[in-house]
Amino acid sequence: MASEPWSPAETPPALDDGPEPAAQPLRADPSWPPPPPGPEDPAELQPGAAPEAPPEPPAPTPSPEPPAPEPGPAPARLALDALFSPVTDQLRYLLKKADDFQSYLLYSRERVQKEQLAKAMPTFLKMCEPYFLYLEAAGRSVPPVYGGLQEVIRKGLLEMSQQLTLRLEQLVFMYASFGFVDLEETDPLSISCFFCGRFSISPAHEVSIFRYCSPAPYTAARFPRYLYKKMRWNLEVTPEPREPSGRGREPHVDYYFLCYRDTWEDTGQSPATSCPQIQKLWSIGRWVPLGPPEDDLYSWILCPQPPGDYQQLLTIGFEEPSHMLATDLLVQVLTGQAGPARPPSAAGLPAWAAPGT
Repeated sequence: MASEPWSPAETPPALDDGPEPAAQPLRADPSWPPPPPGPEDPAELQPGAAPEAPPEPPAPTPSPEPPAPEPGPAPARLALDALFSPVTDQLRYLLKKADDFQSYLLYSRERVQKEQLAKAMPTFLKMCEPYFLYLEAAGRSVPPVYGGLQEVIRKGLLEMSQQLTLRLEQLVFMYASFGFVDLEETDPLSISCFFCGRFSISPAHEVSIFRYCSPAPYTAARFPRYLYKKMRWNLEVTPEPREPSGRGREPHVDYYFLCYRDTWEDTGQSPATSCPQIQKLWSIGRWVPLGPPEDDLYSWILCPQPPGDYQQLLTIGFEEPSHMLATDLLVQVLTGQAGPARPPSAAGLPAWAAPGT
């Protein structure tokens, strides 16, 4: 019976061919140097002296055990994974739903089914609102609720919010390009923008986020000219406790926008003759109402969109900020302009921006 192959790491199998031959002494290579004589070389011993027993080999030194892992970021990492697990699961579920909407639009041959999905689009966007509410409120909570991990958790939550926002924007725009959804802001049934979350910057100030699926003119009358909006923030101001004089301020809402100005339209140049990197100048500004009067209900009914001006507060540059960065910049504007205990509208408007001018 043939022996099985063996690897060098294994002990070769013994062969029963007979008694083992006596071990032959190894011959030293002439090129090897002679070993140095020890202190008690047998050649130097006197005749008749019994040779001493060879010294016992030293006991093997045990190999050092690997040091125990010091307490580091591993427990924190496990805590983060446990915290993010349900949130990421919900994100995957909503993204899968968005992929299903897109697949039906691209591959279904039944127009009726596509129209039904387009009618279900507002319901799907509404279904995402609680998720946005959690992400933005937990990521931008004031004061921080996660201690030393606040910045890590904040970045993770807000990046998930941004990922879902951009996916929904792409989905709605795709349905609009096929003619199943209207993006015109003056149409009450259109989906020109959608809700992306809400958070508080102080006990009396709450910010709601909206994103436009496609850049829209700042007003229906296209005034100011060459100005297009991409995001909107509603700053809801809660009335403060009444003062001893008995006068208290009424609740109100201030509107802020992320806009860009088409510089090539402003200068009369065509896109072919201008540098594409400097065509859009991005900024954050405040809505300045110009009418109609609040007590004139008839004028409000006949007005497709109230007129307003743009009070530019921050110039960003020629590169569009990300969804998360734009809101961060707005928070800096609000806290720097108004402070946590003072609403932005209390600072007053410049003379050119006052209503009615």
